[in-house]
Amino acid sequence: MSDRLDLPQGTLDLLILKTLAPGPQHGWAISQRLQQVSKDAVEVQQGSLYPALHRLERRGLVKTEWGASDNNRRAKYYQLTRAGRKQLEVERDNWQRLAAVMAAVLETS
Repeated sequence: MSDRLDLPQGTLDLLILKTLAPGPQHGWAISQRLQQVSKDAVEVQQGSLYPALHRLERRGLVKTEWGASDNNRRAKYYQLTRAGRKQLEVERDNWQRLAAVMAAVLETS
């Protein structure tokens, strides 16, 4: 049995927004940070990550800029917009309320 988790629909966007809150990151760094923070329970594949980043960009929640990565390669950096920061707060609050409701229901006998 794997210790990795399947993310519920819509959760990846929230995780990406949260990962970008401290500052701009390129795609590989975002996936590595999620894996690190989750203690390897979450591994985001490129086939999921980049469509999610493009979706967030189309919605105006992230903006992009080209720059050099740590190994001096050209990379697209993603950064939260003001709307992205606001959306992060909304989604985080919604997630916390949902988690509390789920915990209450699951603890009921």
